[in-house]
Amino acid sequence: MKAIAINASPRKGKNTEQLLRSALDGAAYMGAQTEFIALYDLNYTGCTSCFACKRKGAESCHCYWQDDLSPVLDKVLSSDILFLGSPIYFGDITGQLHCFLERLNFILMTYDDYNKQLFNGRINTCLFVTMNVTKSMYETLYEQPLLNKIKPLERLGGKIKLYGSYDTLQFDDYTKYQAAIFDEQHKKKIHEEIFPKDLLAAYEIGRQFAQ
Repeated sequence: MKAIAINASPRKGKNTEQLLRSALDGAAYMGAQTEFIALYDLNYTGCTSCFACKRKGAESCHCYWQDDLSPVLDKVLSSDILFLGSPIYFGDITGQLHCFLERLNFILMTYDDYNKQLFNGRINTCLFVTMNVTKSMYETLYEQPLLNKIKPLERLGGKIKLYGSYDTLQFDDYTKYQAAIFDEQHKKKIHEEIFPKDLLAAYEIGRQFAQ
């Protein structure tokens, strides 16, 4: 059993990374081997439409483009559990995660038949998203588009889950930044009282996925 966490946040050690590492801890508790990969440490692009993966006789579910992401995609497809993590920027996941999903989704499909299942394994996937906005705003504006975004990962053959962490703390000291629309004390209270529950929930997701 192998679990991989893909961090699409540029901020090391912060909310998104903490959730992913907690999920990995849950999986490790059940005996899974774990690996953490930070996309911002890699040099890669989105799909370049080289179509090498679509040539007749090409290896199925393999990206032939030579950059830092291609071996990561191979690792993902040899795993059993995939944890994705991204902060929400302008109502969406980061560009780095968009590029990752673009590359992964393209090698999982064929122009012969959009409904054909190329991947023969089963990978359970959870996307963790962190954000400044409230739960109600997330559920109204962001949740369904994010579910639509990860729906193509059904081609991985496993279950798909979306987990949102709301109203997160961005700065240790808000007075150093132009952030007057946020209440620092409120943010710190959420971080102290609610975010630990998110970490526990991530741990439980990791444990359940590895059962």
